[in-house]
Amino acid sequence: MAPPMLNHTMFRIKDPKVSLKFYTEILGMEILDESPGGDFTNYFLGFPEEGVGAKTVEEKAATKTARQGVLELCHNWGTETDPDFKGYANGNSEPGRGFGHIAISVDDVQAEQARLLALNVPFKKRLEDGRMRHSAFILDPDGYWIELVPRSLPKKL
Repeated sequence: MAPPMLNHTMFRIKDPKVSLKFYTEILGMEILDESPGGDFTNYFLGFPEEGVGAKTVEEKAATKTARQGVLELCHNWGTETDPDFKGYANGNSEPGRGFGHIAISVDDVQAEQARLLALNVPFKKRLEDGRMRHSAFILDPDGYWIELVPRSLPKKL
């Protein structure tokens, strides 16, 4: 029997058009499944799997719980057009401090930072800021923090 694995985390989002564009076109994730409920829709996203050929829409949906690193975006219908909607707590400020961030691994954090800066992605922390010089933090359209980390860290001496 396979050991348990962490499958996904969920963010509530204001506007699916904006968030899906960010995660698919800017970060390179793909939509694995779209699951409408009574007054909400859940979108499941993941990075393309290395060494795995193209999957059909049905195959992606059927295997979304069998892979790691899935991001679920939950859109409660109407938030995108509600002028009084203040957004969701991102976990890093009051009220709602608690949740911190998610992280994505990249081959070259410096190159990824330059690419994202050129696309006008907002940064919470650039590589040159603070003491942690190996990682950077970007903000998604809803203000959630996403850490950019290298796939491998240099060995400590």
